Amino acid sequence: MERLVIRGGVPLKGRIHVSGAKNAVLKLMCASLLSHEPCCIRNVPRIKDVATMCDVLRSLGARVDWRGSSLWIEVPDKLDYTAPHELIKSMRASIQVMGPLLVRLGKVRVSLPGGCAIGDRPIDMHLRGLRALGARVWEDQGYIYAQGERLRGAEIHLDYPSVGATENLMMAAALAKGKTTIQNAAMEPEIIESQEFLNKMGARIRGAGTNKIEIEGVEELGGADYQVIPDRVEAGSYMLAAAMTGGDLTIEGAVADHLGAVIHKLLEAGVELECLDRETIRVRGTGLIRPFHLRTRPYPGFPTDLQPQFVALATIARGISIITEEIYNNRLKHVAELRRMGADIVVEGQTAIIRGVGRLSGAVVSVPDLRAGAALVLAGLAADGETVVEDVGHIDRGYEGIEGKLAAVGAQIRREGIEERAC
Repeated sequence: MERLVIRGGVPLKGRIHVSGAKNAVLKLMCASLLSHEPCCIRNVPRIKDVATMCDVLRSLGARVDWRGSSLWIEVPDKLDYTAPHELIKSMRASIQVMGPLLVRLGKVRVSLPGGCAIGDRPIDMHLRGLRALGARVWEDQGYIYAQGERLRGAEIHLDYPSVGATENLMMAAALAKGKTTIQNAAMEPEIIESQEFLNKMGARIRGAGTNKIEIEGVEELGGADYQVIPDRVEAGSYMLAAAMTGGDLTIEGAVADHLGAVIHKLLEAGVELECLDRETIRVRGTGLIRPFHLRTRPYPGFPTDLQPQFVALATIARGISIITEEIYNNRLKHVAELRRMGADIVVEGQTAIIRGVGRLSGAVVSVPDLRAGAALVLAGLAADGETVVEDVGHIDRGYEGIEGKLAAVGAQIRREGIEERAC
């Protein structure tokens, strides 16, 4: 067990580098299962979720090797069609092996997925899409089974622009016979990454980044060498770190085109921003945070993965902010921990009403999930006194070396181990 100890009130200054996009890397790792040749994925963050996905691929029979910040993946002709329960239950993204294994092996068995408990994230759209492609899909004793010797292209309309369903179906359709069209597809930058990676492997996909994606199935896919985009959620988190501490940070790997809704809200809150180039943004905190309202939406709307961090920002605004979560129904767990630091927050349904208190006070807080953990670190950086953030394993799922990066720009932050004692 480990924790972060933060002495707050220090303005952060300097340059901070953003790692590769977690939510892109995990899906590209799954897509590599479609290839009979080696694949290289570059700019990969060394985080817990990537390590878990490495274990998933190895358990299926693939060889996965780290070379610096790159992952080399080789997939043998013979693969196991069953993804292990103990790995799938720990990370929801591992359900993405379902489409590739089904279309390559003709069958797949996975347990129902796990991950952060942030609300209902049903996989019905994944399963309906696979059925539309011709697979037989059923559930039995906590496992999902699918069979289909050769999938066929189909017209698929998603009830909701699910990122996971869009990517899973893109991968399955890449080797299906004929044309597949996905309507109401997710439009996130990570979807474009999946398309570009698959096309480098020899797939024929177009339309990623819009709500209509078209896939012409091919007979086989080869290898690919691909550089992953920076992580927009990590970039947004460090933008808020500058804002909340009254600092001045130059964030390398902040792609302005991916952060439109975030930039808009920071400007509304009175934060100064300057786009130095396509992937570099300078953020200066003015010491005065104005209140704001926001609702999370599918991309290009405001990202749910930055909602907790913006709740933390609102706690030190001068006035009342209103933040509504419309993606997940249990993603306000950080509110109780922020209250321990003196935040004035009332929750009504899926809406947090935050009356800014000016300054937070250090406290011992516990991380309930990945993005809530980032919010508590930000709050600790801005708070008076010492904040102890426990259960930091959640944070390690998505942020590479967070304490090292923050310490390099002036944060008084350190990681401590906690010895477990017998009762």
